[in-house]
Amino acid sequence: MAAVDFSEQIQELGATLTSIEKVLDLDAMRAEITGLQEQVGAPDLWDDQANAQRVTGRLSVLQADLERITGLRERLDDLEIMVQLGQEEDDADALADAETELGRLHAQVESLEVRTLLSGEYDERDALVSIRSGAGGVDAADFAEMLQRMYTRWAERHQYGVEVYDVSYAEEAGIKSTTFAIKAPYAYGTLSVEAGTHRLVRISPFDNQGRRQTSFAAVEVVPVLEETDEIDLPDEEVRVDVYRSSGPGGQSVNTTDSAVRLTHIPTGVVVSCQNEKSQLQNKASAMVILKAKLLALKKAEERAQLDELRGDVQASWGDQMRNYVLNPYQMVKDLRTEHETGNTQAVLDGEIDDFIEAGIRWRRAHDRVA
Repeated sequence: MAAVDFSEQIQELGATLTSIEKVLDLDAMRAEITGLQEQVGAPDLWDDQANAQRVTGRLSVLQADLERITGLRERLDDLEIMVQLGQEEDDADALADAETELGRLHAQVESLEVRTLLSGEYDERDALVSIRSGAGGVDAADFAEMLQRMYTRWAERHQYGVEVYDVSYAEEAGIKSTTFAIKAPYAYGTLSVEAGTHRLVRISPFDNQGRRQTSFAAVEVVPVLEETDEIDLPDEEVRVDVYRSSGPGGQSVNTTDSAVRLTHIPTGVVVSCQNEKSQLQNKASAMVILKAKLLALKKAEERAQLDELRGDVQASWGDQMRNYVLNPYQMVKDLRTEHETGNTQAVLDGEIDDFIEAGIRWRRAHDRVA
């Protein structure tokens, strides 16, 4: 790589990083960290456990963000010195290492830049993901399970926590539906662009004539709420049903009425949870899911009203947002962003960061136009 390429790219990365630092306001971030550290040091912090978790969680996120940004700046400065020394000494190995580091920095700065686009009210919350099989019979149920694996593998790649609340298994193969939480800073803002209808085209492994089958699955993503969020949910509006857990193996499965189903009577929203052995624990988890879905419903209604006032005819993208084609060719393509790849197996194994980042950029551009 020529010296001018190093110089120009390092300068561009430095300018982008400076812009990110201004948007995130590092001085304000440091001031908030100092304030939170004082709260953490208070002897009565854990008298209010909900507030203590909020304070410690926020402190952890801010410290990680600050360390990430300052670390990138230090690496960029070090890279500039590495390139200068390598060029002065005509050291090909050092310049090759510098080129590799430049590529890593470019990817990480781009990823951080995408984070600055996540400024929604609930973007920094954990994400609650629900997947439901659609048209396509047993292939759709199998596809729903493939999507669940894709998102959990994505979370594992980033070392994010995953908690499965409920899985409804289909009779022949796959799942009818599932709900799980991905626990990470900005998980909701990041994964919210994955919401919509996903379409799979492949030779069906369940068709003895080997015919091509098209199937669909719906993905819903809502933020996990905190106790301080205002959601009015009177007891008389919620019907509680208990039933026996179902699924493969495990203690308490099919032996006790520990699973809980909650129905919000005014809206008809139904949620269930069976991951815990205790009925009380399942009810508490189901209530978290129900409140999150009701908040998402409320926000959707508010957006629909605004779109109607604006005369916006593009309030929804359509029946599908991404195609996964395994036959007659291999391709995954997002219909909103036009981002695509021929490495379908990597996508189904959780390598979806490029799709997510393209979706976040597309949404920001779309919101500006709207």
